[in-house]
Amino acid sequence: MENPNNHMIACGRLEDTPVLSHEVMNEPFYTGTLIVKRLSGTVDRLPITLPGKLISDTHLPLDSLLLVSGQVRSYNKVIDGAGRLMVTLFVQSISVTNDNETMNRVELTGALCKPPIYRSTPFGREICDMMVAVNRAFGKSDYIPCIAWGRNAQYASRFEVGDRIRITGRLQSREYQKLLESGEYITRNAFEVSAFTLDAEDKHTPEAVFETFTAEETLHDDK
Repeated sequence: MENPNNHMIACGRLEDTPVLSHEVMNEPFYTGTLIVKRLSGTVDRLPITLPGKLISDTHLPLDSLLLVSGQVRSYNKVIDGAGRLMVTLFVQSISVTNDNETMNRVELTGALCKPPIYRSTPFGREICDMMVAVNRAFGKSDYIPCIAWGRNAQYASRFEVGDRIRITGRLQSREYQKLLESGEYITRNAFEVSAFTLDAEDKHTPEAVFETFTAEETLHDDK
């Protein structure tokens, strides 16, 4: 089902054959990992969810470049006794392609559901973390972590909970170290939408008007 508030398209290769994950009303769903290159050659390892019908209707060779279209979705999962927000690309169409293997584009429109967190890296780069609630069918919402850099981060830091925003960017993966109570570190993977452009709805006009802000440096950010 098309959702104008949530759309993603990417080109990549499957890391392994998708495996059966669960069933909903007798329809099977499979999970896997899509390897998508960045311009720098770095790769994002993106979790994907595929309806069984796509698996049965499409031959998905592991060595072929695949064009994937769908939505960025989230769900809660209990891991080690604690709930974690999981992010996945829910696939709605998939086919073999010879297109650009670095394609990775996300378009989201939703509401900010937590105060933005503005910070700097040890190297002085400005970052702003956001959690965006994006509506979908049947009264459900997806809660999608997003991140902005540089001047986009400065702009995003002024947002307030409830503000409607529009984001274009890419879905990316990154590893980070988490400190356990035992004093040990474990490596985990995080998934978020890295914003190229941000639009904020002007709350002072009767109709929804979006102010666009694009930081040129973020268009080439490959971190």
